[in-house]
Amino acid sequence: MLTFTAICPHPPIIIPEIGQENLSQASQIVEAMKKLSEKFVESKPETVIIVSPHGPVEIDQMVINVSPTLAGDFMMFGSNLTMSFKNDLDVSKSICEKSNEAKIPVSLIENIPLDHGALVPLYYLTKNLPDVNLVPIVFSYLSYKRHFEFGKTIGEVIKKSNKKIAFIASGDLSHRLTPDAPVGYSPRGKEFDKKLIELIKAKNVKGILNLDPDLIDQAGECGLRSIIILLGVLDGLNWQPEILSYEGPFGVGYLVVNFKLQNVIASESEWTNKAIP
Repeated sequence: MLTFTAICPHPPIIIPEIGQENLSQASQIVEAMKKLSEKFVESKPETVIIVSPHGPVEIDQMVINVSPTLAGDFMMFGSNLTMSFKNDLDVSKSICEKSNEAKIPVSLIENIPLDHGALVPLYYLTKNLPDVNLVPIVFSYLSYKRHFEFGKTIGEVIKKSNKKIAFIASGDLSHRLTPDAPVGYSPRGKEFDKKLIELIKAKNVKGILNLDPDLIDQAGECGLRSIIILLGVLDGLNWQPEILSYEGPFGVGYLVVNFKLQNVIASESEWTNKAIP
């Protein structure tokens, strides 16, 4: 059962051990992630499926890390902080099998460390719930439609599971918001971020799947495919987006969104009512 869904940014600077005195420049993101963490803990997930843009991306297939133990660190960002989780191999296997049925190519890998795209959101979300199991996924360069279909297969696996499962789409928006942005400036960067947020608020999935390719290219984003997979997971469910934060320090757009799962809440309420004698 899906109990929690969110879009999370992944700037290492929001990790206190890394950001230190610069943390204040991303204060809105930090506060939003703390709030999101509270919602995460309330949902009591047993397993977290997280999609990151910064793992070993394949051109024509999705990637699932099936190492029994999943670990990573922030050494490249100047911190000795490490994190580790157990892999939910049952869920990983089910996603792979369901994807094969849907003819969506999936590659299984092992012995690859968790990247910062996964670690940064997990730092906040699992701080007060550290014993969750993990399924790390990396998207591909297949079409957006295929990513949406992949999300739908994941959603089917979650629906049939008797576990409480959280789904996290890790990704940043435009990396070209300002002249000092990491990959150069484009006036279309802000246009992309504004458009994508409007479409999410409007629950306009078709609009997101059909965004102008030139606008996407000019934005220099890294999170769109993660978000599209998330939308596939949510397909057929009654959801409502809750924008917790958006800001663009350092020339990069960082978006935090919680998705309220109204039908899941209703079904739990119905079950509770039936259980009362």
